[in-house]
Amino acid sequence: MSVPHTASVPVIVRGMRVTEHRFTVPLDHSRPDGEQITVFAREYSDPERTADGEVPWLLYLQGGPGGKGNRLLQFGGWTKAASRHFRILMLDQRGTGLSTPANRQTLSARGDAAAQAEYLTRFRADSIVADAELIRAALGSGPWSIYGQSYGGFCALTYLSFAPSGLKEALITGGLAPLSGPADRVYQATFARVEARNAEYFAKYPQDREVATRIARHLESVPEHLPDGSWLTAGRFQMAGSFLGGNTRMDGLHYLLEEAFIPTADGQRLSDTFLAGMWHVAERSTNPLYALMHESIYAQGQATDWAAWRVLQSRPQFRPDAARPLFTGEMVYPWYFEEDPALRPLRQAADLLALKSDWPDLYDCRQLAANEVPVAAAVYTDDIYVDRDLSMKTAEAVRGLQVWESDEFHHDGIADDGEGIFNRLLGMVRAG
Repeated sequence: MSVPHTASVPVIVRGMRVTEHRFTVPLDHSRPDGEQITVFAREYSDPERTADGEVPWLLYLQGGPGGKGNRLLQFGGWTKAASRHFRILMLDQRGTGLSTPANRQTLSARGDAAAQAEYLTRFRADSIVADAELIRAALGSGPWSIYGQSYGGFCALTYLSFAPSGLKEALITGGLAPLSGPADRVYQATFARVEARNAEYFAKYPQDREVATRIARHLESVPEHLPDGSWLTAGRFQMAGSFLGGNTRMDGLHYLLEEAFIPTADGQRLSDTFLAGMWHVAERSTNPLYALMHESIYAQGQATDWAAWRVLQSRPQFRPDAARPLFTGEMVYPWYFEEDPALRPLRQAADLLALKSDWPDLYDCRQLAANEVPVAAAVYTDDIYVDRDLSMKTAEAVRGLQVWESDEFHHDGIADDGEGIFNRLLGMVRAG
């Protein structure tokens, strides 16, 4: 089917030709004549190359779930490398950015929690891929190249499963998803990775072990509030473990902790600087789909039932009341929907999604085993978000997939050497 498409007049921004695209697509792709939503994408290209004639497309699939496309201020890192070969289409996946939004402000209009949950079932990788195929046709492109980072890699595997004819080649970084359930095994693996990363961090900054414990104990007895007015609990403080998913970002955790306490007339309190930093870590107002849909990305034919929370119960070292609590990773827990004001109105819908047991498959293992699309993937040995061992099992299940494994980078490796990683993977798929 063809879809309505509008494009803005291109503008030149710091050596980039930028065009905004809006597409009207079905909410439910099985009912193309039903409710419609908007999907937004921004095109970035080199003006000189575009002027020379047709330049092939590269669709970028962002991490998440719930992540909007990057807003580029100039080419740099992987985009600098990609712009030499492609016009880049930066997709705001449905529900994010300038696409039809899905958050506490809009979901209330859907009706009760059951109606909200039903609506949100249309926001997984299968729908994102179906959107992409309609967008590709609307742009008049033949099979195009895709690049998936993190959750974008999960989407790339779904693309390879259900619409491989739309693909010329696929690049994946930190995003080889397990092809089958249950979700529990993901968290059993990643909790172990996060614990090892905690040990690495505290070995590098041993003084921070006492600081982190002091903050957790302080929060048990002294009310501290984030800039949005919500309480900072010990559990929310542990979310600062998200810093551990990166190379240089790990050092950012140290810089956050070093400004934690400040003397006041009421004694030692957490500083405004620290509280502002923690708010950026803990709040989900800008990407609520991350919390709402996170476990559903592992759900196929069975309920997740708050898998991370259940697995946590057998790991007391991660509990907020542990004697020396560890930082957590990307896990999502049900209490997020009690403590975060942006998520609180969505708690019932989140519970219904966690209990949903009839999720359709996100991957076609037979198709992946017969894959003919060139694919190259970067797997990071110590990745705390996408487990290395599970990634390698997936790599073995996709015919022709080439793996480059590195212990030099962590999950956000493209933030450290995006140009080098992109060029390496592109060279792999094109070398055959």
